[in-house]
Amino acid sequence: MRVNKDVSGLDINLRAVSAFVTVMEEGHFGRAAASMFVTAPALSQQIRRLEQSLGFRLIKRDSHPLTLTAAGVAFMPHACRLLDSAQEAALDLTRFARSRDHTLRVGFIAGGTQHATSLLRRLSNRIELKQLNWPEQLTAVANGTVDASFVIPPIPLVDGLTLEPIGTEPRVVAVHREHPLIGSATVSINDLDDDEHVGADHMTPDWMNWWAVDPRPSGRPVRYGPIIHTMDEELQLVATGRAIAITTTSIASYYAGADVEFIPVRDIEPCVIMLCTRTGDDHTGVRELRRASSALMI
Repeated sequence: MRVNKDVSGLDINLRAVSAFVTVMEEGHFGRAAASMFVTAPALSQQIRRLEQSLGFRLIKRDSHPLTLTAAGVAFMPHACRLLDSAQEAALDLTRFARSRDHTLRVGFIAGGTQHATSLLRRLSNRIELKQLNWPEQLTAVANGTVDASFVIPPIPLVDGLTLEPIGTEPRVVAVHREHPLIGSATVSINDLDDDEHVGADHMTPDWMNWWAVDPRPSGRPVRYGPIIHTMDEELQLVATGRAIAITTTSIASYYAGADVEFIPVRDIEPCVIMLCTRTGDDHTGVRELRRASSALMI
């Protein structure tokens, strides 16, 4: 295919285009400069060079907030497409490089690790593991940081990704060893209405609601206790008796300690662990992982 390379002498710097879009999103040079970790004069100079290259002023600098000139209005959708195309090109090149590397990079978060371990044992490819935070469990696959990840609910929809179930785990409640429910074979979610559940300010409301079962079937509001950021912090807090936490049986297996006990919660939906890969990814390790996943579920 012949590509027309004549762009009429234009020399468009993508960094300057990114600066232009960021400035207009922020409406202010100072805020845009701070978000890009440069000085406001340096940012302004980048955009002036872009304007000189294009032959038009793009931004009305004397307006507050900043506004576009007529040429800026015409250029903005092209600028956004340029940045989107550049990002897609970078991702495609990353995926191309990955296709030539036989190491399979797999992301995981705390919870559901028993099924993940069983699956990884079936692989012959070299494996590199990367621990992820919940917001990254899908985006890390989408942007090429990892080739696959094991994800747990709640799971938002992301285009271009394939999700396959690999197993299910009951949910359990972690309580202090002197909690009144200690000794119970199972508990109902209604039995936990009087307890504070651990809080997490780095999680989305959907995440917190699903794991804390909020709202509760009884209609009682869930009360949240002190804020935690890691699984170790969560269980340390439970060990103090100041809050409870609903988690999975995998966590119970890996983190059981003298001051924390785990009791199955019999009347809430279980945790379904999913394998997430990029749709159509033909990396040899990903193909092997998918085959092992299918065999595991038979």
